Amino acid sequence: MLAFIGQDTFNMSEPVPAYTGWAYTAYVSFLCIYVATLITLSFYGTHRYILVYLYYKYKKNRPKCAARFDELPTVCVQLPMYNERFVAKRIIEHACMLDYPRDRLHIQVLDDSTDETVQIASAIVEQYRAKGFHIDYVHRKDRVGFKAGALENGLKFTDAEFIAIFDADFIPQPDVLQRAIHYFADPKVGMVQARWDHLNRDSSLLTQSQAILLDGHFMIEHTARNRSGRFMSFNGTAGMWRRSCIDDAGGWQHDTVTEDLDLSYRAQLRGWRFVYVPDIISPAELPPEINAFKQQQYRWTKGGAQTCRKLLPTILAAPVNRKIKLEAFFHLTSCTVYLYIVALTLMLFPALYLRIMIFPHSVASRILFDVSLFLLATCSASAFYLCSQREIFSRWHDKIKYLPFLMALGIGISPSNALAAIEGFFRRGGEFVRTPKFGMGASADTQWRYRLKEFKHWRKSCLPFLEMGLGFYMIACLCMCVYYGRAPMSMPFLVLFACGYFYVSFTSLALRVRPSAQTADGEDLLETSTAIEPVVPANESSPATPVPVPASTRPAAPQR
Repeated sequence: MLAFIGQDTFNMSEPVPAYTGWAYTAYVSFLCIYVATLITLSFYGTHRYILVYLYYKYKKNRPKCAARFDELPTVCVQLPMYNERFVAKRIIEHACMLDYPRDRLHIQVLDDSTDETVQIASAIVEQYRAKGFHIDYVHRKDRVGFKAGALENGLKFTDAEFIAIFDADFIPQPDVLQRAIHYFADPKVGMVQARWDHLNRDSSLLTQSQAILLDGHFMIEHTARNRSGRFMSFNGTAGMWRRSCIDDAGGWQHDTVTEDLDLSYRAQLRGWRFVYVPDIISPAELPPEINAFKQQQYRWTKGGAQTCRKLLPTILAAPVNRKIKLEAFFHLTSCTVYLYIVALTLMLFPALYLRIMIFPHSVASRILFDVSLFLLATCSASAFYLCSQREIFSRWHDKIKYLPFLMALGIGISPSNALAAIEGFFRRGGEFVRTPKFGMGASADTQWRYRLKEFKHWRKSCLPFLEMGLGFYMIACLCMCVYYGRAPMSMPFLVLFACGYFYVSFTSLALRVRPSAQTADGEDLLETSTAIEPVVPANESSPATPVPVPASTRPAAPQR
Protein backbone atom coordinates (compact mmCIF):
# COMPACT_ATOMS: atom_id res chain seq x y z
CA MET A 1 0.00 0.00 0.00
CA LEU A 2 2.83 2.40 0.84
CA ALA A 3 4.44 1.68 -2.51
CA PHE A 4 1.12 2.32 -4.23
CA ILE A 5 0.63 5.76 -2.74
CA GLY A 6 4.29 6.73 -2.49
CA GLN A 7 6.49 8.76 -4.81
CA ASP A 8 6.71 6.10 -7.54
CA THR A 9 2.97 6.07 -7.98
CA PHE A 10 2.83 9.81 -8.73
CA ASN A 11 5.64 9.69 -11.28
CA MET A 12 5.97 13.14 -12.87
CA SER A 13 8.54 15.59 -14.06
CA GLU A 14 8.39 17.83 -10.98
CA PRO A 15 10.21 16.67 -7.88
CA VAL A 16 8.01 15.36 -5.12
CA PRO A 17 8.41 17.20 -1.81
CA ALA A 18 10.35 15.15 0.67
CA TYR A 19 8.08 14.25 3.57
CA THR A 20 9.78 12.97 6.70
CA GLY A 21 8.71 12.10 10.21
CA TRP A 22 5.20 13.06 11.24
CA ALA A 23 4.55 14.86 7.94
CA TYR A 24 5.15 11.67 5.96
CA THR A 25 3.00 9.68 8.39
CA ALA A 26 0.16 12.19 8.07
CA TYR A 27 0.52 12.24 4.28
CA VAL A 28 0.39 8.46 3.97
CA SER A 29 -2.43 8.13 6.51
CA PHE A 30 -4.54 10.70 4.68
CA LEU A 31 -4.09 8.99 1.32
CA CYS A 32 -4.88 5.60 2.85
CA ILE A 33 -8.13 6.92 4.36
CA TYR A 34 -9.06 8.76 1.18
CA VAL A 35 -8.45 5.73 -1.04
CA ALA A 36 -10.27 3.43 1.41
CA THR A 37 -13.28 5.76 1.39
CA LEU A 38 -13.37 5.82 -2.41
CA ILE A 39 -13.03 2.05 -2.63
CA THR A 40 -15.84 1.53 -0.10
CA LEU A 41 -18.14 3.89 -1.96
CA SER A 42 -17.26 2.17 -5.21
CA PHE A 43 -18.43 -1.15 -3.75
CA TYR A 44 -21.85 0.32 -3.00
CA GLY A 45 -21.92 1.94 -6.43
CA THR A 46 -21.13 -1.42 -8.00
CA HIS A 47 -23.94 -2.96 -5.97
CA ARG A 48 -26.38 -0.64 -7.73
CA TYR A 49 -25.15 -1.91 -11.08
CA ILE A 50 -25.69 -5.46 -9.84
CA LEU A 51 -29.28 -4.65 -8.85
CA VAL A 52 -29.94 -3.22 -12.31
CA TYR A 53 -28.45 -6.37 -13.85
CA LEU A 54 -30.60 -8.61 -11.64
CA TYR A 55 -33.68 -6.58 -12.51
CA TYR A 56 -33.28 -7.11 -16.24
CA LYS A 57 -32.21 -10.72 -15.82
CA TYR A 58 -35.30 -11.67 -13.80
CA LYS A 59 -37.68 -9.06 -15.16
CA LYS A 60 -39.91 -11.64 -16.85
CA ASN A 61 -40.27 -13.79 -13.72
CA ARG A 62 -43.56 -12.18 -12.81
CA PRO A 63 -45.28 -13.46 -9.67
CA LYS A 64 -48.21 -15.72 -10.36
CA CYS A 65 -50.98 -16.99 -8.14
CA ALA A 66 -50.49 -20.72 -7.65
CA ALA A 67 -54.21 -21.05 -6.95
CA ARG A 68 -57.23 -18.98 -5.94
CA PHE A 69 -59.37 -19.10 -2.84
CA ASP A 70 -62.78 -20.64 -3.45
CA GLU A 71 -64.03 -18.68 -0.47
CA LEU A 72 -62.31 -15.43 0.41
CA PRO A 73 -60.66 -15.44 3.86
CA THR A 74 -61.12 -12.78 6.52
CA VAL A 75 -58.99 -9.65 6.25
CA CYS A 76 -58.35 -6.96 8.84
CA VAL A 77 -57.30 -3.57 7.47
CA GLN A 78 -55.23 -1.71 10.05
CA LEU A 79 -54.91 2.07 9.79
CA PRO A 80 -52.24 3.24 12.27
CA MET A 81 -52.16 6.99 12.87
CA TYR A 82 -50.77 9.58 15.23
CA ASN A 83 -51.92 13.21 15.07
CA GLU A 84 -53.02 12.88 11.44
CA ARG A 85 -55.87 15.39 11.49
CA PHE A 86 -55.38 16.42 7.85
CA VAL A 87 -55.64 12.90 6.41
CA ALA A 88 -57.57 10.82 8.98
CA LYS A 89 -60.96 11.24 7.33
CA ARG A 90 -59.61 10.48 3.86
CA ILE A 91 -57.91 7.19 4.73
CA ILE A 92 -60.91 5.91 6.72
CA GLU A 93 -63.26 6.72 3.85
CA HIS A 94 -61.07 4.96 1.30
CA ALA A 95 -60.70 1.93 3.56
CA CYS A 96 -64.48 1.66 3.62
CA MET A 97 -64.50 1.77 -0.18
CA LEU A 98 -62.43 -1.40 -0.50
CA ASP A 99 -64.04 -4.02 -2.72
CA TYR A 100 -64.24 -6.99 -0.37
CA PRO A 101 -67.15 -8.94 1.14
CA ARG A 102 -68.49 -7.01 4.10
CA ASP A 103 -68.78 -10.04 6.36
CA ARG A 104 -65.08 -10.86 5.81
CA LEU A 105 -63.65 -7.37 6.17
CA HIS A 106 -62.69 -5.79 9.48
CA ILE A 107 -61.27 -2.24 9.62
CA GLN A 108 -59.27 -1.00 12.61
CA VAL A 109 -58.39 2.65 13.16
CA LEU A 110 -55.37 2.40 15.47
CA ASP A 111 -55.12 5.93 16.79
CA ASP A 112 -52.47 7.07 19.28
CA SER A 113 -53.27 10.74 18.70
CA THR A 114 -53.17 13.47 21.30
CA ASP A 115 -54.78 16.23 19.22
CA GLU A 116 -58.11 16.76 17.44
CA THR A 117 -57.48 13.66 15.33
CA VAL A 118 -59.17 11.74 18.15
CA GLN A 119 -62.47 13.55 17.60
CA ILE A 120 -62.18 13.49 13.80
CA ALA A 121 -61.36 9.78 13.51
CA SER A 122 -63.80 8.56 16.14
CA ALA A 123 -66.63 10.57 14.54
CA ILE A 124 -65.95 9.11 11.07
CA VAL A 125 -65.72 5.60 12.51
CA GLU A 126 -69.13 6.04 14.17
CA GLN A 127 -70.62 7.25 10.89
CA TYR A 128 -69.47 4.18 8.99
CA ARG A 129 -70.31 1.81 11.80
CA ALA A 130 -73.87 3.15 11.64
CA LYS A 131 -73.89 2.27 7.95
CA GLY A 132 -73.10 -1.35 8.73
CA PHE A 133 -69.33 -1.52 8.42
CA HIS A 134 -67.33 -3.67 10.79
CA ILE A 135 -65.00 -0.87 11.82
CA ASP A 136 -63.41 -0.24 15.22
CA TYR A 137 -61.70 2.75 16.73
CA VAL A 138 -58.85 1.64 19.00
CA HIS A 139 -57.25 4.49 20.93
CA ARG A 140 -54.18 4.26 23.17
CA LYS A 141 -53.00 6.95 25.55
CA ASP A 142 -49.51 5.68 26.37
CA ARG A 143 -48.13 5.10 22.83
CA VAL A 144 -45.91 2.28 24.07
CA GLY A 145 -43.92 0.85 21.16
CA PHE A 146 -45.15 3.62 18.86
CA LYS A 147 -46.36 2.23 15.50
CA ALA A 148 -45.17 -1.30 16.23
CA GLY A 149 -47.00 -1.18 19.56
CA ALA A 150 -50.19 0.05 17.91
CA LEU A 151 -50.10 -2.74 15.31
CA GLU A 152 -49.37 -5.32 17.99
CA ASN A 153 -52.20 -4.02 20.13
CA GLY A 154 -54.61 -4.11 17.21
CA LEU A 155 -53.98 -7.82 16.69
CA LYS A 156 -55.57 -8.46 20.11
CA PHE A 157 -58.92 -7.27 18.76
CA THR A 158 -59.22 -9.29 15.56
CA ASP A 159 -59.27 -12.93 14.56
CA ALA A 160 -58.73 -12.20 10.84
CA GLU A 161 -56.42 -14.55 8.96
CA PHE A 162 -54.76 -11.74 7.01
CA ILE A 163 -53.70 -8.23 7.99
CA ALA A 164 -53.49 -5.34 5.50
CA ILE A 165 -51.75 -2.16 6.63
CA PHE A 166 -52.09 1.36 5.21
CA ASP A 167 -50.55 4.49 6.66
CA ALA A 168 -52.75 7.55 7.02
CA ASP A 169 -51.43 9.39 3.94
CA PHE A 170 -52.19 6.49 1.58
CA ILE A 171 -55.22 6.09 -0.67
CA PRO A 172 -55.73 2.35 -1.19
CA GLN A 173 -57.35 1.46 -4.49
CA PRO A 174 -60.72 -0.34 -4.20
CA ASP A 175 -59.40 -3.59 -5.73
CA VAL A 176 -56.15 -3.83 -3.75
CA LEU A 177 -57.36 -6.60 -1.42
CA GLN A 178 -58.94 -8.64 -4.18
CA ARG A 179 -55.74 -8.49 -6.23
CA ALA A 180 -53.40 -9.34 -3.36
CA ILE A 181 -55.29 -11.98 -1.41
CA HIS A 182 -54.99 -14.87 -3.88
CA TYR A 183 -51.19 -14.93 -3.66
CA PHE A 184 -51.75 -16.29 -0.15
CA ALA A 185 -53.34 -19.42 -1.62
CA ASP A 186 -49.73 -20.61 -1.51
CA PRO A 187 -49.33 -21.51 2.20
CA LYS A 188 -45.64 -20.51 2.12
CA VAL A 189 -46.40 -16.87 1.24
CA GLY A 190 -46.22 -14.66 4.32
CA MET A 191 -46.43 -11.13 2.88
CA VAL A 192 -47.50 -9.37 -0.32
CA GLN A 193 -46.18 -5.86 -1.00
CA ALA A 194 -47.73 -3.34 -3.40
CA ARG A 195 -45.85 -0.56 -5.18
CA TRP A 196 -46.11 3.01 -3.95
CA ASP A 197 -47.26 5.73 -6.29
CA HIS A 198 -47.17 9.45 -5.53
CA LEU A 199 -50.14 11.80 -5.33
CA ASN A 200 -48.07 14.98 -5.52
CA ARG A 201 -45.17 13.85 -7.73
CA ASP A 202 -45.31 16.99 -9.89
CA SER A 203 -45.82 19.43 -7.02
CA SER A 204 -42.22 20.70 -6.90
CA LEU A 205 -38.62 19.90 -7.70
CA LEU A 206 -38.32 18.32 -4.27
CA THR A 207 -41.28 15.96 -4.73
CA GLN A 208 -40.13 15.05 -8.25
CA SER A 209 -36.76 14.04 -6.85
CA GLN A 210 -38.31 12.06 -3.99
CA ALA A 211 -40.55 10.24 -6.44
CA ILE A 212 -37.55 9.17 -8.52
CA LEU A 213 -35.73 8.02 -5.38
CA LEU A 214 -38.67 5.84 -4.34
CA ASP A 215 -39.26 4.60 -7.89
CA GLY A 216 -35.71 3.28 -7.92
CA HIS A 217 -36.35 1.44 -4.67
CA PHE A 218 -39.66 -0.08 -5.73
CA MET A 219 -39.03 -0.78 -9.40
CA ILE A 220 -35.39 -1.89 -9.35
CA GLU A 221 -34.45 -2.94 -5.80
CA HIS A 222 -37.64 -4.74 -4.81
CA THR A 223 -38.08 -6.46 -8.16
CA ALA A 224 -34.45 -7.53 -8.40
CA ARG A 225 -34.33 -8.92 -4.87
CA ASN A 226 -37.69 -10.63 -4.86
CA ARG A 227 -37.52 -12.28 -8.28
CA SER A 228 -33.91 -13.41 -7.88
CA GLY A 229 -34.64 -15.25 -4.63
CA ARG A 230 -33.07 -12.74 -2.27
CA PHE A 231 -34.65 -11.25 0.84
CA MET A 232 -36.76 -8.11 0.41
CA SER A 233 -38.51 -5.90 2.93
CA PHE A 234 -42.03 -4.89 3.78
CA ASN A 235 -42.30 -1.10 3.49
CA GLY A 236 -44.49 -0.55 6.54
CA THR A 237 -47.62 0.15 4.52
CA ALA A 238 -49.47 -0.84 1.33
CA GLY A 239 -48.94 -4.51 2.06
CA MET A 240 -50.73 -7.55 3.43
CA TRP A 241 -49.48 -10.10 5.96
CA ARG A 242 -50.53 -13.61 6.86
CA ARG A 243 -51.37 -13.43 10.57
CA SER A 244 -49.61 -16.71 11.33
CA CYS A 245 -46.44 -15.37 9.64
CA ILE A 246 -46.35 -12.38 12.00
CA ASP A 247 -46.81 -14.63 15.02
CA ASP A 248 -44.29 -17.21 13.84
CA ALA A 249 -41.62 -14.52 13.27
CA GLY A 250 -42.00 -13.20 16.81
CA GLY A 251 -44.57 -10.46 16.22
CA TRP A 252 -44.10 -6.73 16.02
CA GLN A 253 -41.08 -5.60 18.05
CA HIS A 254 -40.21 -2.03 18.91
CA ASP A 255 -36.49 -2.08 19.66
CA THR A 256 -35.94 -0.40 16.27
CA VAL A 257 -37.78 2.49 14.63
CA THR A 258 -38.18 0.47 11.41
CA GLU A 259 -40.36 -2.34 12.71
CA ASP A 260 -41.26 -3.28 9.13
CA LEU A 261 -37.66 -4.01 8.08
CA ASP A 262 -37.03 -5.89 11.31
CA LEU A 263 -40.06 -8.17 10.97
CA SER A 264 -39.36 -8.74 7.26
CA TYR A 265 -35.96 -10.29 7.86
CA ARG A 266 -37.12 -12.30 10.86
CA ALA A 267 -40.01 -13.75 8.86
CA GLN A 268 -37.88 -14.68 5.86
CA LEU A 269 -35.28 -16.29 8.11
CA ARG A 270 -38.13 -18.48 9.36
CA GLY A 271 -38.71 -19.68 5.79
CA TRP A 272 -41.65 -17.49 4.77
CA ARG A 273 -41.78 -16.29 1.18
CA PHE A 274 -42.54 -12.69 0.22
CA VAL A 275 -44.20 -11.57 -3.00
CA TYR A 276 -43.77 -8.16 -4.58
CA VAL A 277 -46.41 -7.18 -7.13
CA PRO A 278 -45.50 -3.86 -8.82
CA ASP A 279 -48.76 -3.93 -10.80
CA ILE A 280 -50.71 -3.37 -7.56
CA ILE A 281 -50.28 0.34 -6.92
CA SER A 282 -51.12 2.33 -3.81
CA PRO A 283 -50.65 6.12 -4.07
CA ALA A 284 -49.51 8.25 -1.16
CA GLU A 285 -48.34 11.73 -0.30
CA LEU A 286 -44.70 12.77 -0.57
CA PRO A 287 -43.33 15.24 2.00
CA PRO A 288 -43.60 18.60 0.23
CA GLU A 289 -41.18 20.37 2.59
CA ILE A 290 -37.49 19.68 3.15
CA ASN A 291 -37.73 19.32 6.94
CA ALA A 292 -40.43 16.68 6.62
CA PHE A 293 -38.29 14.86 4.06
CA LYS A 294 -35.21 15.00 6.31
CA GLN A 295 -37.25 13.79 9.25
CA GLN A 296 -38.48 10.80 7.25
CA GLN A 297 -35.01 9.98 5.95
CA TYR A 298 -33.53 10.31 9.44
CA ARG A 299 -35.93 7.70 10.83
CA TRP A 300 -35.42 5.31 7.93
CA THR A 301 -31.63 5.56 8.19
CA LYS A 302 -31.59 5.22 11.97
CA GLY A 303 -33.91 2.23 11.82
CA GLY A 304 -31.81 0.61 9.11
CA ALA A 305 -28.73 0.91 11.31
CA GLN A 306 -30.60 -0.52 14.30
CA THR A 307 -31.85 -3.46 12.26
CA CYS A 308 -28.35 -4.02 10.90
CA ARG A 309 -26.91 -4.20 14.39
CA LYS A 310 -29.72 -6.43 15.58
CA LEU A 311 -30.05 -8.94 12.74
CA LEU A 312 -27.03 -8.88 10.41
CA PRO A 313 -24.91 -11.26 12.56
CA THR A 314 -27.87 -13.66 12.71
CA ILE A 315 -28.36 -13.47 8.93
CA LEU A 316 -24.69 -14.07 8.19
CA ALA A 317 -24.71 -17.13 10.47
CA ALA A 318 -28.02 -18.49 9.16
CA PRO A 319 -28.16 -21.56 6.87
CA VAL A 320 -29.23 -19.57 3.80
CA ASN A 321 -27.72 -19.07 0.36
CA ARG A 322 -24.62 -16.91 0.11
CA LYS A 323 -26.31 -14.58 -2.38
CA ILE A 324 -28.97 -13.87 0.25
CA LYS A 325 -26.32 -13.08 2.86
CA LEU A 326 -24.39 -10.81 0.49
CA GLU A 327 -27.48 -8.88 -0.56
CA ALA A 328 -28.63 -8.56 3.05
CA PHE A 329 -25.19 -7.20 3.95
CA PHE A 330 -25.35 -4.45 1.31
CA HIS A 331 -29.01 -3.73 2.09
CA LEU A 332 -28.61 -3.40 5.85
CA THR A 333 -25.27 -1.57 5.75
CA SER A 334 -26.33 0.90 3.06
CA CYS A 335 -27.06 3.42 5.82
CA THR A 336 -23.28 3.79 6.31
CA VAL A 337 -22.90 5.35 2.85
CA TYR A 338 -23.83 8.74 4.31
CA LEU A 339 -20.90 8.50 6.72
CA TYR A 340 -18.55 7.91 3.79
CA ILE A 341 -20.03 10.84 1.85
CA VAL A 342 -19.48 13.20 4.76
CA ALA A 343 -15.94 11.85 5.22
CA LEU A 344 -15.25 12.32 1.51
CA THR A 345 -16.58 15.87 1.67
CA LEU A 346 -14.24 16.74 4.53
CA MET A 347 -11.26 15.25 2.69
CA LEU A 348 -11.93 17.02 -0.62
CA PHE A 349 -9.97 20.18 0.20
CA PRO A 350 -6.71 18.45 1.22
CA ALA A 351 -7.13 15.98 -1.65
CA LEU A 352 -7.63 18.86 -4.04
CA TYR A 353 -4.57 20.60 -2.61
CA LEU A 354 -2.48 17.53 -3.34
CA ARG A 355 -4.01 17.29 -6.79
CA ILE A 356 -3.25 20.93 -7.68
CA MET A 357 -0.17 21.87 -5.71
CA ILE A 358 1.81 18.68 -5.20
CA PHE A 359 0.91 16.43 -8.15
CA PRO A 360 -0.44 18.77 -10.86
CA HIS A 361 0.52 16.56 -13.81
CA SER A 362 0.17 13.11 -12.29
CA VAL A 363 -2.07 10.67 -14.15
CA ALA A 364 -2.63 8.72 -10.94
CA SER A 365 -3.84 11.82 -9.09
CA ARG A 366 -6.28 12.64 -11.87
CA ILE A 367 -7.67 9.12 -11.75
CA LEU A 368 -7.86 9.19 -7.99
CA PHE A 369 -9.63 12.55 -7.79
CA ASP A 370 -11.32 13.51 -11.06
CA VAL A 371 -12.36 10.11 -12.39
CA SER A 372 -13.45 8.83 -8.98
CA LEU A 373 -15.73 11.84 -8.47
CA PHE A 374 -17.22 11.34 -11.92
CA LEU A 375 -17.93 7.66 -11.41
CA LEU A 376 -19.26 8.05 -7.88
CA ALA A 377 -21.34 11.18 -8.47
CA THR A 378 -23.00 10.27 -11.74
CA CYS A 379 -22.72 6.86 -13.34
CA SER A 380 -24.14 4.37 -10.85
CA ALA A 381 -26.89 6.66 -9.57
CA SER A 382 -27.87 7.79 -13.06
CA ALA A 383 -28.10 4.24 -14.39
CA PHE A 384 -30.06 3.06 -11.38
CA TYR A 385 -32.70 5.79 -11.36
CA LEU A 386 -33.04 6.19 -15.12
CA CYS A 387 -33.77 2.47 -15.44
CA SER A 388 -36.61 2.84 -12.94
CA GLN A 389 -38.11 5.77 -14.86
CA ARG A 390 -37.77 3.88 -18.14
CA GLU A 391 -39.82 1.03 -16.71
CA ILE A 392 -42.59 3.29 -15.40
CA PHE A 393 -42.95 6.06 -17.98
CA SER A 394 -43.02 6.02 -21.76
CA ARG A 395 -41.58 9.57 -21.76
CA TRP A 396 -38.83 8.73 -19.31
CA HIS A 397 -36.38 11.07 -21.07
CA ASP A 398 -38.16 13.98 -19.38
CA LYS A 399 -36.85 12.75 -16.03
CA ILE A 400 -33.17 13.17 -16.96
CA LYS A 401 -33.31 16.86 -16.09
CA TYR A 402 -34.03 16.00 -12.45
CA LEU A 403 -30.94 13.83 -11.96
CA PRO A 404 -28.47 16.61 -11.04
CA PHE A 405 -30.79 17.92 -8.35
CA LEU A 406 -31.53 14.37 -7.20
CA MET A 407 -27.82 13.73 -6.64
CA ALA A 408 -27.34 17.13 -5.00
CA LEU A 409 -30.26 16.39 -2.65
CA GLY A 410 -28.71 13.06 -1.66
CA ILE A 411 -25.46 14.82 -0.85
CA GLY A 412 -27.24 17.59 1.03
CA ILE A 413 -29.02 15.28 3.45
CA SER A 414 -25.90 13.18 4.10
CA PRO A 415 -24.93 14.98 7.36
CA SER A 416 -28.41 14.41 8.81
CA ASN A 417 -28.47 10.78 7.74
CA ALA A 418 -24.91 10.22 8.93
CA LEU A 419 -25.97 11.33 12.41
CA ALA A 420 -28.98 9.02 12.14
CA ALA A 421 -26.76 6.06 11.27
CA ILE A 422 -24.46 6.76 14.21
CA GLU A 423 -27.43 7.02 16.56
CA GLY A 424 -28.90 3.81 15.17
CA PHE A 425 -25.72 1.81 15.69
CA PHE A 426 -25.25 3.00 19.27
CA ARG A 427 -28.81 3.36 20.54
CA ARG A 428 -31.68 0.89 20.61
CA GLY A 429 -35.25 1.99 20.10
CA GLY A 430 -36.00 5.67 20.45
CA GLU A 431 -38.99 7.80 19.59
CA PHE A 432 -40.81 7.03 16.37
CA VAL A 433 -40.87 10.57 14.95
CA ARG A 434 -43.61 10.48 12.36
CA THR A 435 -43.48 12.29 9.03
CA PRO A 436 -46.10 15.08 9.12
CA LYS A 437 -48.89 14.63 6.58
CA PHE A 438 -50.58 17.57 4.91
CA GLY A 439 -53.47 15.95 3.08
CA MET A 440 -52.11 16.79 -0.35
CA GLY A 441 -53.97 15.53 -3.38
CA ALA A 442 -53.41 17.02 -6.82
CA SER A 443 -49.97 18.32 -7.70
CA ALA A 444 -51.24 21.89 -7.71
CA ASP A 445 -52.44 21.64 -4.09
CA THR A 446 -50.76 24.39 -2.02
CA GLN A 447 -52.92 24.02 1.09
CA TRP A 448 -50.00 22.38 2.90
CA ARG A 449 -48.25 25.75 3.19
CA TYR A 450 -50.85 26.77 5.77
CA ARG A 451 -50.03 23.71 7.88
CA LEU A 452 -46.31 24.18 8.50
CA LYS A 453 -46.75 24.54 12.25
CA GLU A 454 -46.18 20.76 12.36
CA PHE A 455 -42.41 21.33 12.24
CA LYS A 456 -41.47 22.15 15.80
CA HIS A 457 -38.83 19.44 16.07
CA TRP A 458 -36.53 20.89 13.41
CA ARG A 459 -36.74 24.53 14.41
CA LYS A 460 -34.22 24.06 17.23
CA SER A 461 -31.75 21.97 15.24
CA CYS A 462 -28.24 23.27 14.58
CA LEU A 463 -27.82 20.89 11.67
CA PRO A 464 -28.70 23.43 8.92
CA PHE A 465 -25.72 25.53 10.00
CA LEU A 466 -23.44 22.51 9.64
CA GLU A 467 -24.85 21.86 6.17
CA MET A 468 -24.32 25.52 5.26
CA GLY A 469 -20.73 25.32 6.50
CA LEU A 470 -20.09 22.32 4.26
CA GLY A 471 -21.53 24.30 1.36
CA PHE A 472 -19.03 27.13 1.94
CA TYR A 473 -16.30 24.51 2.33
CA MET A 474 -17.15 23.27 -1.17
CA ILE A 475 -17.04 26.85 -2.45
CA ALA A 476 -13.50 27.12 -1.05
CA CYS A 477 -12.53 23.99 -2.98
CA LEU A 478 -14.07 25.43 -6.12
CA CYS A 479 -12.24 28.73 -5.67
CA MET A 480 -8.95 26.85 -5.43
CA CYS A 481 -9.66 25.13 -8.76
CA VAL A 482 -10.59 28.41 -10.43
CA TYR A 483 -7.67 30.37 -9.00
CA TYR A 484 -5.03 27.89 -10.10
CA GLY A 485 -6.84 26.86 -13.28
CA ARG A 486 -6.45 23.18 -12.48
CA ALA A 487 -8.76 20.15 -12.06
CA PRO A 488 -11.48 21.40 -14.47
CA MET A 489 -13.22 18.01 -14.43
CA SER A 490 -13.76 18.36 -10.72
CA MET A 491 -15.52 21.73 -10.85
CA PRO A 492 -19.00 20.53 -11.90
CA PHE A 493 -19.07 18.02 -9.07
CA LEU A 494 -17.87 20.53 -6.51
CA VAL A 495 -20.73 22.77 -7.67
CA LEU A 496 -23.07 19.79 -7.24
CA PHE A 497 -21.86 19.22 -3.69
CA ALA A 498 -22.16 22.91 -2.84
CA CYS A 499 -25.66 23.21 -4.31
CA GLY A 500 -26.83 20.18 -2.35
CA TYR A 501 -25.58 21.50 0.98
CA PHE A 502 -26.83 25.04 0.36
CA TYR A 503 -30.27 23.93 -0.83
CA VAL A 504 -30.88 21.69 2.15
CA SER A 505 -29.54 24.21 4.69
CA PHE A 506 -31.29 27.30 3.32
CA THR A 507 -34.65 25.60 2.84
CA SER A 508 -34.38 24.12 6.34
CA LEU A 509 -33.66 27.52 7.84
CA ALA A 510 -36.43 29.18 5.84
CA LEU A 511 -38.94 27.65 8.25
CA ARG A 512 -37.38 29.53 11.16
CA VAL A 513 -37.99 32.94 9.67
CA ARG A 514 -41.36 32.09 8.19
CA PRO A 515 -44.33 33.25 10.28
CA SER A 516 -45.96 30.52 12.30
CA ALA A 517 -48.53 29.14 9.90
CA GLN A 518 -51.90 28.02 11.05
CA THR A 519 -54.67 26.02 9.49
CA ALA A 520 -56.47 28.02 6.84
CA ASP A 521 -59.36 30.05 8.20
CA GLY A 522 -62.66 28.31 8.06
CA GLU A 523 -61.18 24.89 7.24
CA ASP A 524 -63.45 22.10 8.46
CA LEU A 525 -61.40 18.94 8.76
CA LEU A 526 -64.52 16.80 9.14
CA GLU A 527 -65.84 18.06 5.83
CA THR A 528 -62.59 18.15 3.85
CA SER A 529 -62.11 14.93 1.93
CA THR A 530 -61.24 13.60 -1.48
CA ALA A 531 -63.17 10.38 -1.03
CA ILE A 532 -66.36 9.41 -2.83
CA GLU A 533 -69.24 8.18 -0.75
CA PRO A 534 -68.86 4.38 -0.81
CA VAL A 535 -71.67 2.07 -1.78
CA VAL A 536 -72.83 0.23 1.31
CA PRO A 537 -73.61 -3.47 0.73
CA ALA A 538 -76.67 -4.88 2.39
CA ASN A 539 -75.09 -7.78 4.30
CA GLU A 540 -74.74 -7.70 8.08
CA SER A 541 -71.67 -6.44 9.88
CA SER A 542 -69.75 -8.07 12.72
CA PRO A 543 -69.87 -6.77 16.30
CA ALA A 544 -68.05 -3.46 16.55
CA THR A 545 -66.76 -3.60 20.11
CA PRO A 546 -63.10 -4.65 20.19
CA VAL A 547 -62.66 -7.90 22.10
CA PRO A 548 -59.27 -9.56 22.64
CA VAL A 549 -58.96 -12.83 20.71
CA PRO A 550 -57.31 -15.77 22.49
CA ALA A 551 -54.22 -17.08 20.76
CA SER A 552 -55.74 -20.56 20.57
CA THR A 553 -58.34 -19.37 18.07
CA ARG A 554 -55.79 -18.01 15.59
CA PRO A 555 -54.54 -20.01 12.60
CA ALA A 556 -51.56 -22.12 13.58
CA ALA A 557 -48.21 -21.32 12.04
CA PRO A 558 -46.95 -23.99 9.62
CA GLN A 559 -43.93 -25.99 10.65
CA ARG A 560 -40.75 -24.48 9.23
